[in-house]
Amino acid sequence: MAVLRAQNITKAYGGVTALADGALSVEPGSVHALLGENGAGKSTMVKVLSGTIRPDAGTLTLDDRPVSFNSTVDAVRNGVAVVSQELNLFPDLDILANLYPIREPKRGPFLNRTAMAEAAKPTLSRLGLNVDLRTPLRELSLGQRQLVEISRALLTDPRVLILDEPTSALDRDGSDRLLGILEVLRERQVGVVFVSHILEEVMQLCDTITVLRDGRTVLSGAERKDLEIDDIVAAMLGPRPEPSTPSEPAPRAAAQGGGRLRMSKVSVDDVLTDVDLEVEAGEIVGVTGLAGAGHLAVLELIAGLRRPSSGTVRLPGDRPVPRGLRRAIAAGVAVVSGDRRGRGLMLDQPIWQNIGQVRSIGLSRDGIVVRGSTLRKRARTHVESLRIRCRDVDQRVGLLSGGNQQKVVLAKWLDASPTVLLLDDPTRGVDVGAKAEIHELIHKAAAGGAVVVLASTDLDELASACHRVLVFHRGRVAAHLSGSDLDQHTIIRVSNTGVLV
Repeated sequence: MAVLRAQNITKAYGGVTALADGALSVEPGSVHALLGENGAGKSTMVKVLSGTIRPDAGTLTLDDRPVSFNSTVDAVRNGVAVVSQELNLFPDLDILANLYPIREPKRGPFLNRTAMAEAAKPTLSRLGLNVDLRTPLRELSLGQRQLVEISRALLTDPRVLILDEPTSALDRDGSDRLLGILEVLRERQVGVVFVSHILEEVMQLCDTITVLRDGRTVLSGAERKDLEIDDIVAAMLGPRPEPSTPSEPAPRAAAQGGGRLRMSKVSVDDVLTDVDLEVEAGEIVGVTGLAGAGHLAVLELIAGLRRPSSGTVRLPGDRPVPRGLRRAIAAGVAVVSGDRRGRGLMLDQPIWQNIGQVRSIGLSRDGIVVRGSTLRKRARTHVESLRIRCRDVDQRVGLLSGGNQQKVVLAKWLDASPTVLLLDDPTRGVDVGAKAEIHELIHKAAAGGAVVVLASTDLDELASACHRVLVFHRGRVAAHLSGSDLDQHTIIRVSNTGVLV
């Protein structure tokens, strides 16, 4: 008998169906993997199961009785707890307070912190979180905070525990401890829903597997022992396309002089080992891998945010990377983030101020006194060339669509005429049309002679926008993909296994 069953779950947002007839059946004492590519519907299913949102249609049953959760607190009270990838913690409170947002042990009308601490110690110890419970949460590392979130869920004594990318912020030791907890949960007959991009973990830990694709269930409760990684990849992405003659995604500008980015035998302690990378002017090279594989450290090294423990990194012109992001920007490095709200834009400021932020304000290339008329004129040029849909350049950026906001992020960096363009998930959260337009802008930057390095969680973006892709596995370059080898299936397989078959 299933401890938790979801049937015919449907959810739409503004006419776009995120989940259609989704199904999941979790047995007590089992670990059930919920898999799928970005946008497949996993997050929507998790939100329905945990009470974050209510479905438009479908039913949930817990221990064979119908349930309908009005909130995550309601779900917890019914025995369903979730450890979210987006941590739901209170940084200004201490660890102990974060462990008991509900169901706090009390002595009369007062909290019994002694009882709270005694009840929490076995779980914390099992996870290896041996810190003073009076420590403010903000003083912990991201990995420690994730262990606090996991501990909090376990302390509710759930019937069903949903783990959404639980090892994404943990080091190897923390991951091993968490994975050991799964055995204890099996013994307690807790049903576990395990969401992960790391297929090696899934094959090692899970009993059954459900795969979503384009909002629909394409593999339902399959026995893990009957599957190989290639079977799961095929379910996630659909049949592998027939090989065809690849087309260049962007015109290649001829490299001139020292127009080349080079990394030679670069290592960063516990992050990268002996990485070699060369990117010519006019070339778009992708870097990818699972969380913690090391590919994002490549961008940080080029941007001056990290220093290698050994090896060399040289910018075009055979120049060393300066220390710090500000100096790297002055040396011609642009860093475009997909986190436009957190790192890319001043949402309450007009378009022209955002576009002039790097060249005129950060780099002072227009002199000490910057005229608003000059910035507006140049902003209008970018708005026209990038086809930014707006009322005028005085419109606040926060009022633009997500795709147009991301174009403004690109515009502010292109305004500084960079020689190296670093892109970290540049089309995250934008629609298909805006994504195609942003790719066109990236191609134009490369055709103009820029060196482009693209990191993305969107596999289709990597396969279609890049000339080459380096796949990282445990800190090393596991494969250089190009031509007919460069497809989503191969990227996923190499990311998980480290082997190009």
